[in-house]
Amino acid sequence: MTMTPDLPSAQAAASAEAVPSIIDSFVARNRAYAAAYRDGGMDARPVQRVAVVACMDARLDVHAALGLELGDCHVIRNAGGVVTDDTIRSLTVSQRALGTRSIALIHHTGCGLLNLTENFRIELEDEVGIRPSWALESFTDLEQDVRQSMARVRTSPFLLHHDDIRGFVFDVHTGLLREIQP
Repeated sequence: MTMTPDLPSAQAAASAEAVPSIIDSFVARNRAYAAAYRDGGMDARPVQRVAVVACMDARLDVHAALGLELGDCHVIRNAGGVVTDDTIRSLTVSQRALGTRSIALIHHTGCGLLNLTENFRIELEDEVGIRPSWALESFTDLEQDVRQSMARVRTSPFLLHHDDIRGFVFDVHTGLLREIQP
């Protein structure tokens, strides 16, 4: 069953309007960030010439986990870190227009897609009356899905570089990467 938040009552909605949203706090924090920001003259081309495809999970800080700095890589994130048509689109732009050569694919332990089934899409369609145009891409075998993602990247005719593509599982409890062999 899909998880849809309950709609607030009129009184709760009026009360919520008085409280700044999390996005309001982003705007305020951005002002402080911008006050200290200095344009380092970086190019859109990643310094390390690498693209990372990772899950959107909030427990995975890609830059920190890989020892990367701002400007080092492209990071493409989605639910599960799966290689979809849109992921291939982004990787194609990354390689062909912006010079990346290497691709790291990162899934993680405890992923939410491990617990979802196609019933998620069916229930969503029943709830909103429209069939989602996208595939859920859920999986039951984490390592096999990393292998599938590597295969999708390696066989894409749109990508120029297929020689440095590696897949990993990030352990959300230890912070360690475990490499998955194709």
